[in-house]
Amino acid sequence: MSLGPVMLDINGVELTAEDTEVLQHPLVGGVILFTRNFESMAQLESLVKVIHAIRSPRLLIAVDHEGGRVQRFREGFTRLPAMARFGEVYEKDQKKARSLTQLCGWMMAVELRAVDIDFSFAPVLDLDYGVSTVIGDRAFHAQPEVVADLSHAFIEGMHEAGMAATGKHFPGHGAIAADSHIDMPVDHRSFDEIYARDIAPFRSLIKKDLAAIMPAHVIYAQVDPSPAGFSPFWLKEVLRQRLNFQGVIFSDDLNMQGASVAGENYAERARAALNAGCDMALVCNNRAGALQVLAGLDKHDDPVSHVRLARMHGRHPISWDKLRKNIRWRSASEALQRYQQDPTLALDF
Repeated sequence: MSLGPVMLDINGVELTAEDTEVLQHPLVGGVILFTRNFESMAQLESLVKVIHAIRSPRLLIAVDHEGGRVQRFREGFTRLPAMARFGEVYEKDQKKARSLTQLCGWMMAVELRAVDIDFSFAPVLDLDYGVSTVIGDRAFHAQPEVVADLSHAFIEGMHEAGMAATGKHFPGHGAIAADSHIDMPVDHRSFDEIYARDIAPFRSLIKKDLAAIMPAHVIYAQVDPSPAGFSPFWLKEVLRQRLNFQGVIFSDDLNMQGASVAGENYAERARAALNAGCDMALVCNNRAGALQVLAGLDKHDDPVSHVRLARMHGRHPISWDKLRKNIRWRSASEALQRYQQDPTLALDF
């Protein structure tokens, strides 16, 4: 059985009988975890092991674990700073900022790999225009060349730990105030402006083996009437053809308000995302909606998508016991803990 085109979630810290049945559906290809799925390190390791044992090839397991305010697991994991902190360091010392960012990417990824989670949806490649309520300090910087430089360093760290990277939110979510979780954001800038600035980090990283991209639930009104994640223009013409991106395209969550224009029925939303060019559609925090997708989505058999998705499986397995003995991890973790206790300290680990 190959990996299906749907990623969904579960409600608790262990699988229910319904969860197990749902995850065996041929349209399912992955599971995204949230804070509610985490109770302890041992519990998380057990949950991941059970999920991976359900199918062959094993289901992908993902999480939003960027650092800063978007870090799903806390107790036992190293608290990571918001990416904007590295942008601040960059303005004073570029070499130091790249080194710290690479180490942070490795820290994030190696800790997740130690519990056998395949990947985190990171890094954020949006630009910080100072207006977005949902992006803000999740972005590295306001300048595209700085975002490209630091995100490349972050991804190098992820790769060292055996984790594929997902850049988000294509073609750029940082220039508008509205939050696509609760609103339908509309960006009125021209294509040329978006392509020259916001797409620049994506364009740079695609040339450096970026494994996956997540488009924004944003309408770019001067370009296309559909949000980018449901737009063949953005995904097929720009991303696939013009930028020659060959990796995975993940939809953003179809339960977000920004996805509502693609259909009231969740199967319609999933179909629209896949037809526009996504390889996998995410349905989170709505089991009824996920079941609607599994019941209403036609059989989706795309051999190219299967290969792309298989490349997202984690590599370089490591145990927590071995990681705790790693001098590099111990020194960086201790420094970050000191920084979290006193953010006025210089970010230096």
